[in-house]
Amino acid sequence: MLLSDQDLLAAISGGRLGIEPFDEAMLQPASIDVRLDRAFLVFEHPIDYSAGHGRGARLLVTAASQWLHATTGRIATCAHSWMTAVHWVTDCARRGLYAPSSSHSPKWGPTTIAIAQEIAALKECRPSVAYLARKLKVSPRTVKYHLAMLRETGLLVYRSKGTRISGVGGRASVFERTIPAEFDQALGIRTVGEGATRRPVGAAEEHRGLLGKLARKAARKTRRRPPRTSSSRPERCTPMQGGTSTVSPAAGTHSPSEAKLASGEGKSPTPKSSNRGPRKLNRVGRRYQLAGELIAMVPWLKGASRARIAWIVRHCADAGWTALEVQAAAEQEPISANAARRPSGLLAWRLGGCHQLYNTPARRKTMVQAWQDSRAAEQARHTGYDQLATADRTASRVSVRALVTEAFRRTKQIAHGPVDEADCFEIPVDTAPEPVALESLDRDLVKTMRAEAAADPAVIWAALDTGMPEREARRLFTGWLVDQALAARRRAELAPAF
Repeated sequence: MLLSDQDLLAAISGGRLGIEPFDEAMLQPASIDVRLDRAFLVFEHPIDYSAGHGRGARLLVTAASQWLHATTGRIATCAHSWMTAVHWVTDCARRGLYAPSSSHSPKWGPTTIAIAQEIAALKECRPSVAYLARKLKVSPRTVKYHLAMLRETGLLVYRSKGTRISGVGGRASVFERTIPAEFDQALGIRTVGEGATRRPVGAAEEHRGLLGKLARKAARKTRRRPPRTSSSRPERCTPMQGGTSTVSPAAGTHSPSEAKLASGEGKSPTPKSSNRGPRKLNRVGRRYQLAGELIAMVPWLKGASRARIAWIVRHCADAGWTALEVQAAAEQEPISANAARRPSGLLAWRLGGCHQLYNTPARRKTMVQAWQDSRAAEQARHTGYDQLATADRTASRVSVRALVTEAFRRTKQIAHGPVDEADCFEIPVDTAPEPVALESLDRDLVKTMRAEAAADPAVIWAALDTGMPEREARRLFTGWLVDQALAARRRAELAPAF
């Protein structure tokens, strides 16, 4: 509510508002100008009294005063006196006189006291976060939160702050256990000396009972509440459990003996049921799963980093690709010598933009089918080369060599021009001819046949038309010549007639 100058003057005249000394020159249209006196109060302790740190917060030392040279507290003479101050701060926090400055920080409680007890037991106040977390079975982040609360209440100050700067090394922070000045003021403790090195010499009579209670608390070991288990349901009593006086609802059921249960001859009348369904991987888990399958499946990815491969195939994993589809996309083209690089780099180069090109399952299926066909053809070519290299180059039948040579000679003559009937000859064929094995052909004969096929693709056409399987033709004439001949035939069939 705002008061006008007339209302303010009437309130002062009626005694409802008092200002001493008061001058009418101080009166403004809707306010009164007040002036400072010659003396005013100065707070020596850097304590934050703002309401933003919790309702009723009184103990809150700023970060600038959490150092030994800037603290208003005094160094604790022993661990017991320091724990007495810790329990006094616990009572203050319980009454609402302290609240952590961080909104997501845990509250002051048994964990804070347990950490303080571990710090009090140290000869040199140089607590390791990892040591405290391992000793108290809490997370390192929890330890950091409670150390911050001990500093905010003035119980811990820095002597030197740790650092991870390169060249200096992992240097831990060194603290000093201090007793806040508010503790001395609240309990009437008299001290002598100056600064942080002052020492207590006595206490007020009316506060000695409270000091005794705090001292007894400091002498006791604080027990933390045991952590919660994963299941809070009480243990169910079954006939297999003995020594219970309670009546089980399953007491009337018949249970087989332990020998039958162990041998598998009997089943328990109360089987365990699990409500847990199948585990579902999230997006990151699916990426790592696909990376593991690729490393185990693709030979040239053996030994690669799983995390690196998971990052490379992240787009494919998010789109639902399988390991076979990723391998087909990466091996569509043969790897040349110019593309030699580390496996992860080669995979990233080959998969660039593939998740956008093959964005449907049908396209990926076509890609995989083409890749499998090319691998089968390549395997057939390598098998043919290996068989030709390891087989006996001497033909088992000399007549076969003569017939093939004469057939090629006649085919060449027919291609260059007509041949008289007298120049032709007949090759006797048995009613059940014996198949000719390619391994029986001489090396020179194979070279001649390939040279003839390279000059005239009609030779390969004739071989295929007469019933020679394409696989055998690829072994004999090489896969490249057969592909060229088939392509020439397709072009001839698709060529327009005019």
